[in-house]
Parts: sequence; structure tokens; C-alpha cells
Amino acid sequence: MKKQLTQVEFRGTKEQEAKLLEIIDAHKNERGAMMPILQQAQEVYGYLPVEVMQIIAKHTGKPVEEIFGIATFYSQFALNPKGEVAVAVCLGTACYVKGSGDIYEKFGEELGLVGGGTTPDGKWSLEATRCIGACGLAPVLTVNGNVYGRLTTKDVPNIIAEYK
Repeated sequence: MKKQLTQVEFRGTKEQEAKLLEIIDAHKNERGAMMPILQQAQEVYGYLPVEVMQIIAKHTGKPVEEIFGIATFYSQFALNPKGEVAVAVCLGTACYVKGSGDIYEKFGEELGLVGGGTTPDGKWSLEATRCIGACGLAPVLTVNGNVYGRLTTKDVPNIIAEYK
């Protein structure tokens, strides 16, 4: 049975919000301020939930749609929290042609994260990424920054077992 992606409940603290407001205040009058605001907000929260983007919109006067557009355009921003074990499968052209889509699906099945996301216990996260610059090793993925290359779907259970 396939599990569907579940929305992670936002659990920001008052301290995090106070830090976010300091960041916004320090940058809001600068030209091109949104990038450093989003980068620092992600450092504070670990990712950029919609609630954080709404706070940024409210205090900068920018539409939340514009902020969301920036956050989704740049691959450095995460819209979901990363798990303790963060799996990122490259779906760039070279990797995809060599089967990374199947590898991504296999991880999803094994972890119960069809379509990506984070497990309810926060242990695992799965995301599709763009090219990570290791095309010669295609298909590739990273687990907590460790690169695995020349993979097949048969490698997935062994990789998962390494991190259990």
C-alpha cells in the first residue's frame, strides 16, 4: 500500500520568529534583500514553510506569491523539513536517462514517501533534485551529502540499511 505525502505541521517558536523579524528588519530596505532574508530564515527554521514566507511577506510588503516564486526557483531552498537521513535523488537529464526516476520511486516505496517528503518521525526525507554535477557517475543521489553513483533500483535497500 502506498502512503501519500502528508503535510508536516509547522512548529515555529517565539524565539525563531523574533530572530526572523530581526533578519527582515536588517535587510528589508536593501536592494535584492529577499535572497539574504530567505537564506537566513532557512538557517533559523531549517526550511521555508509557508508560514515563514507569510511573515516575510507581511513585514516586507512583498506578495507571498513572489516570495514563494523565489523559494521554489532556487534549489538551495527547502520547502519541507529535511529528515535526520536526507536522501536527494538527482533527476537531471543524464541521471534521469540512466534510471534515476525509477530509483526515486523505489526509495519512495521503501520509505513510504511516495512523491517525496519527510517521514512522520522525522527520520527520513526524500527529495528530487536537479543536476548535482556528478553526471559521469549517473545516476547519482546523495544521503546527508554523501554521493552514491552508478546506481540501480537494486542498490536502494542496501543504501537504506546503511542508515538504519
